[in-house]
Amino acid sequence: MLKADLRKIYFKKNSHISPSERLENSARISQKFFSDFELSGIRILNLFLSIVSVREIETDFIYEKIWGDFPWIKIVVPRVKDNEIESHEFRPATNLALSSWQIPEPIGNELIEADQIDLVLVPLLCFDKRGFRVGYGKGFYDKFLKKCRADCLKIGVSYFPPIEEISDINDFDVTLDYCITPKKIWKI
Repeated sequence: MLKADLRKIYFKKNSHISPSERLENSARISQKFFSDFELSGIRILNLFLSIVSVREIETDFIYEKIWGDFPWIKIVVPRVKDNEIESHEFRPATNLALSSWQIPEPIGNELIEADQIDLVLVPLLCFDKRGFRVGYGKGFYDKFLKKCRADCLKIGVSYFPPIEEISDINDFDVTLDYCITPKKIWKI
């Protein structure tokens, strides 16, 4: 199926997720992340800050546990500048502002280059069994992931299991290594 068609289908599916289901599924995804992935070698983690209006998976569960239990891990979050993702340090005292897309972004924190990042948690609408994803249509993450090191772990998070295949993959698309859903971790 084409990305544009999948985007419509999964935006609609997301719109039917209640706030309580969103939090419950987000908590399950967080639990799977911490129970199944070895974080001792991770120094820099890039994760997205959730867009509540589109019912994205809530990442508060993850960054709060990192701050409390994994103090050696530096968290960075995206800020879009000139249609490219930059990664800026994210700490409990970080000031945030909403971008034109209503995405919470850090204000003025330390910039971290993509090639320094060890693990990226990637937002998505859906993914296929080959590890390709359908995002929100801007292409920011594919450009960003190409700048990361080859050994950088790319983990998607999704409410839904994979579809068989996204049919209009191109040279710009980057595959995930894993995708975590509330029920299962998919190794790609």
